[in-house]
Amino acid sequence: MSPSSVSVKMLKSVILIGGPQKGTRFRPLSFEVPKPLFPVAGVPMLQHHIEACAKVPNMKEILLIGFYQPNEELNRFLLNAQQEFKISIRYLQEYAALGTGGGIYHFRDQIVSGSPEAFFVLNADVCSAFPLTEMLSFQKEHGEPNSFVILGTTANRKQSMNYGCIVENEESNEVLHYVEKPSTFVSDIINCGIYLFNPDIFQHIGAVFQKNQQDMLLEEPTNGWHRAEAIRLEQDIFTALAGQGKLYVYKTLSFWSQIKSAGSAIYASRLYLNQYHTTHPERLASNKEGGPKITGNVYIHPTANIDPTAVLGPNVSIGTGVTIGAGVRVRESIILHGANLQDHCCVLNSIVGWDSTIGKWARVEGTPSDPNPNDPYAKIDSETLFREGKLTPSITILGCNVTIPSEVIILNSIVLPHKDLNRGFKNQIIL
Repeated sequence: MSPSSVSVKMLKSVILIGGPQKGTRFRPLSFEVPKPLFPVAGVPMLQHHIEACAKVPNMKEILLIGFYQPNEELNRFLLNAQQEFKISIRYLQEYAALGTGGGIYHFRDQIVSGSPEAFFVLNADVCSAFPLTEMLSFQKEHGEPNSFVILGTTANRKQSMNYGCIVENEESNEVLHYVEKPSTFVSDIINCGIYLFNPDIFQHIGAVFQKNQQDMLLEEPTNGWHRAEAIRLEQDIFTALAGQGKLYVYKTLSFWSQIKSAGSAIYASRLYLNQYHTTHPERLASNKEGGPKITGNVYIHPTANIDPTAVLGPNVSIGTGVTIGAGVRVRESIILHGANLQDHCCVLNSIVGWDSTIGKWARVEGTPSDPNPNDPYAKIDSETLFREGKLTPSITILGCNVTIPSEVIILNSIVLPHKDLNRGFKNQIIL
């Protein structure tokens, strides 16, 4: 046996969490909590990533890179996660938005310290089964020892153009071409935003960095985005690496979705709740004597107080300290902590913000933005807020501390935080 196969390989993970000027499509929910900490299927979005990374053998450290100011909430989350998963988790703050490649290049010393054999890079705003160990085995079998792997999945032809598209060699799975959001059809294999790299990647990013510096010396000083350090993995690195025998795609058949808008958080919740049957059955509520009626997959935080005559599900998650009265019906919704759903109200396809109150017999309803269920490759569309001057019907969102009076209907609307409504609304943003 060669000595290398005996020695234990050390791995790390990097999660790119973005920053406050990102996640704008997530308003009004991202006003209260950084988007990566928004609860999806009952736990912060990032926890799904961390859990998957911590399960990989020889994973020594998880680094979060972003440009959020380190705040109380982020620090508390990191502390709890470190204790729960017994692994070092650190947050590295960029001084500015450096792009997906610039961030890891800026902190390359931290990533390669302790000389990891390889490291994963995951975007925070995806939901996935995170087949990380499969990517590792795939990497061993494809290309040279130092090849890089992109996780890919199949989309339908029309939607593929909203993503990074990968043309592969079907025999070797080598990436031959990579095009970010092409204007015409390129390939139905799309980039999932989950990568397996090794320290060699920094030579490639470094080359782009040098080139950017040269270009900057030649041109007039322009806006801040032209920093040499602002490097995009997708357009700047993958496009150049494609076809050079260095980049491979591992296609997954398991679930994957982007979480760009609040509407996609409900869909992501559905995918994760479904996965809990195998990974966390204890997180799924069941029908118990004296408890509410549960249909389908439902997550209920133990501190929630729910009347036994309420009917919940499918695809519902209920946060800490939520109160749900008699005869309440909740379906395809996320109810955030401290919300109060009074007797006989009905909540469908909605996100109810922190500490909001919905009056008796009120109806809060949205339109789901789910992918076409008849198309196995359909993805969620990143909808524009307005189409032809009208608000696109989508899920209803109540910001934090919103009060809905009794016996009104709120339909396909977005209500900004701290509003006390006195009537019903349809298809409106209530500022």
